[in-house]
Amino acid sequence: MADKDILKAVKKTLERAPSRNFTESLELAINLRDIDLSVPDKRVNEEILLPHGRGKEIKVGVFGSGDIALKAKESADTVIEPDELNELMEDKKEARLLAEEHQFFLAEPKLMPVIGKGMGAILGPKGKMPTPITPNMDINDTINSLRNTILVRSKDKRTFHAPVGTADMDTEDIADNIDTVIRRVIGELERGRMNIDSIYLKTTMGPAVRLM
Repeated sequence: MADKDILKAVKKTLERAPSRNFTESLELAINLRDIDLSVPDKRVNEEILLPHGRGKEIKVGVFGSGDIALKAKESADTVIEPDELNELMEDKKEARLLAEEHQFFLAEPKLMPVIGKGMGAILGPKGKMPTPITPNMDINDTINSLRNTILVRSKDKRTFHAPVGTADMDTEDIADNIDTVIRRVIGELERGRMNIDSIYLKTTMGPAVRLM
């Protein structure tokens, strides 16, 4: 069970959100203080596995060949084999579209240098450079795990955002997700909670409710 104050804030956020004809997402707005974010090592840059998932479709792409590509096709949204990778490197528009449509990528290690050279400028700034596939990795288990994972990055900004679910999820599940994200972020900051100025929760188009 998440903290009661978080659960109360979730309920208030959902109650205040105007009715929409689509399912709104919920996200945290985290505001930092007293930290020099011009120093990369002091920034937040974490992949966080949400205990109850994101409540929406998350696409995962795999760069691979042979058996890796064959196995990945069981659960990946897109499998990019070497020939297709070469074509993407020539078609920047298509490469950007691929990067926009997918939240995470995995890659066969031997393809990493090629990806870095040909698509690094597109994937890197988005924090979407592929995770190398290791020999003992179960590709399908990893893909399924990534579908419940969020990437939280402060970059050099004092305010950054983290998706924590959707409005149609159980309120306690959303609260548990929020608790997981806050604890992880605080754990990564130089002075922990002292580096948090405030945290707000809001739906896509609704008003913000302060958590901290």
